[in-house]
Amino acid sequence: MQNAARESLPQCQALKVLGPAGLKASLASMLLIRAFEERVDQLYLAGRTRGTLHLSIGQEATNVGALHALRAGDRFFSHHRGHGHALAWTDDPRRAMADILGKSGGFCEGFGGTMHMADVKSGFLGGNGIVAGGLPLSTGVGLAIQLRAEDAVCLVLFGDGAANEGALHEALNMASIWQLPVIYICENNSYAMSTPVNRSINVETISSRATAYGFPGFTIDGNDFLEVFDCVHAAASRARKGGGPTLVEALTYRIKGHSRSDRQAYRSREEVRRWQEPDRDPLLRLEATLLHAGIVDEEELSAMRLRASDRVDDAVAWAEAAPAPDPSGLLDHVYA
Repeated sequence: MQNAARESLPQCQALKVLGPAGLKASLASMLLIRAFEERVDQLYLAGRTRGTLHLSIGQEATNVGALHALRAGDRFFSHHRGHGHALAWTDDPRRAMADILGKSGGFCEGFGGTMHMADVKSGFLGGNGIVAGGLPLSTGVGLAIQLRAEDAVCLVLFGDGAANEGALHEALNMASIWQLPVIYICENNSYAMSTPVNRSINVETISSRATAYGFPGFTIDGNDFLEVFDCVHAAASRARKGGGPTLVEALTYRIKGHSRSDRQAYRSREEVRRWQEPDRDPLLRLEATLLHAGIVDEEELSAMRLRASDRVDDAVAWAEAAPAPDPSGLLDHVYA
């Protein structure tokens, strides 16, 4: 992990592409995701949500860095731990909260729940409760983009557990053969449920698997927003020019358990606390970097944190006031 405040900010692609205002917007998105997930955690404990819950607290830099490196017209697939992806792309906490609470007005009108948000019109093609389920779908979308000669890319996020599913290898092989414009991003948060990654993979990096398929693979610091953005932006630029797919392994960490029922007996509290320190926590690191660069000051940071909290308060109130979905529409949009 790098130091919290980067010295190389003026040289990074993120500053050139996003500018100071865009960097502040990305930090605001990360703050919103953290505040949103912490509130959802509280709602779950209070019995106000339904079903299980998979939180991405600690992974905000990968969430936002990857998706803010895309542009309008691109598409992406999420996975079961996808609240952060939905918020990074849509900036719509009301609809995300409504889906989690099972209310009308959500992305899927409350029917999809926490793991199946989607906003197809904007290019967010959905989360998936099936491990590695988005990988073959993204490859198919990449083929559609290629056949239509669109100036677009498809990005798919998946976890280190999904990296050991057969669907990954089939997807990578097909994307390689046809040079499809797909970016495969593994959010390696160290554990597949309770299994440490070093007990399930006998290679140093997941990204090295790209070599077998003949395209680039990169392992990056997934808690460094700037590094994530720069890597994904470069992969997207390459794909748009016909350069084919890229595999990115973003090393990150989930602060909470696999799900809310996870007792986390497989790791120590000390390990979790280490990942919450200023040199590792993705929010603290980007805050320190932007402070160091003079892009924000402490007063503005305080206002941004308050704004994120207020937006989550509004989302909860809005979603709880929304009606439950009409059961008569249960089969709407069901195609098989």
